[in-house]
Order: sequence, then structure tokens, then C-alpha cells
Amino acid sequence: MNINFDIETVPCQQLGIRAELSAEIKPPAVLKKAESIAEWERESRPGAVEEAWLKTSFDGGLGQVVVIGWAIDDGDIQSLQVADLSRVEEMRLLSEWFVMLRAAYSGTSGRPPCFVGHNSNAFDIPFVWKRAMVLGIKPPIWFPRDPKPWGESTFDTMTAWAGVRDRVSMDRLCHILGIPGKDGMDGSQVWPAVAEGRLDEVAAYCRADVWRTRKIFDRMNFREAA
Repeated sequence: MNINFDIETVPCQQLGIRAELSAEIKPPAVLKKAESIAEWERESRPGAVEEAWLKTSFDGGLGQVVVIGWAIDDGDIQSLQVADLSRVEEMRLLSEWFVMLRAAYSGTSGRPPCFVGHNSNAFDIPFVWKRAMVLGIKPPIWFPRDPKPWGESTFDTMTAWAGVRDRVSMDRLCHILGIPGKDGMDGSQVWPAVAEGRLDEVAAYCRADVWRTRKIFDRMNFREAA
């Protein structure tokens, strides 16, 4: 059983996080004069703090999952999304997904399922594990813990194409393989869309990425002609 999946994440929503990040940010070491440091504090610190905060969307210890999209083998592509950005909603999201995965697997036999994603070994799977630990939600026993490129529990389309030292975007890989790429939204627009309450659009974008991932996987495994 293959589980094609993707997640969408947003920056940390905890109160006081910007103050914590700001305290860790120091002026550039090349600035020595008090007036130069004061100018940096006035003009550059707010942008540096905002940039650091936005990057928490890549940190499973701080960021949050807001949408999960998946499809079992060649089945329908589904998604779950939060109703708001509360901790309780993220807990519900992950709990429901794990329940659905267990139910899908319960009727099968043989080896554990294979999770198929793009850059999923380095990002999606570790992020889900970290959120599960933070929130105290136990994943299925067969959910990959520390996947390796040569293992059978995952298939990372980025690693399969570019190797462990290089990267290739999903959009670029789709272009190479003649698969329709991203149309409209991209990852950088997820948080602005969520902030504006356009979660349905983000969920649709996530489902489209699951579709693209499955198409790439099929091409890589010669299940579909060019």
C-alpha cells in the first residue's frame, strides 16, 4: 500500500514567539559604532525578526500543520484541514489523519505501507513526528521514524531524482517529466492565504501537490507512459 501525501505548515502561533526570536537576533558583528548599531536596530531588526518568524514554518518544534493531503494507491485524493490556528485544532487534524491511516491499513496484509512524497524524508515526515511528540499524539506504529533513501517505508521523489546531496523542486521535476506543474499558488503563498482565511484554497493546493507527487512516482516506476 502506497500513501501519497503532502502537508502544509505555517509559522509558530504561540504568544510571545516574536519576542523570543528577537532576543536571539544580534546586530551584525561588523557594526562597531553605537550609531550604526542603533540604525540597524531601528531599520533592520523588525525585518530580521519577521524573517526568523516565517522560517518557523519549517521547524516541527514551533510551526504548525494546517492541511494534510493524501491518497491511498490510485484512490481518491483527500485532505484534512484545521478550522482555526489553535493547538486543539492541530491535535484534531493529526489525530483524525492517524485514525484514517490505521483504518486504511487494517484491511491489508504484508509489509507496512510506503509513504510517497516530495522532499518528505527531510521535511514532511520529521515535521509530523515532531508535532506528534509536541502534541502527545501517537502515530501508527509503522509510520516512518527515521527514513533512509534506500528503505522500503518511504519513496522520496526528490531524492529519487536528485540524490541525497542535491535538490530539485516539484515544479521543475514536473516540467522535466512533462507533468502539469504548479498553477497559481506555491509554498511561499501558503501563510498569506491562511492568514486571510483562505484555507480551502490551501487545501486544494495541497491535494494538487499530492496528485503531482503520485504522477511523478508513477513515471519513476514506469507505471505510466510519457
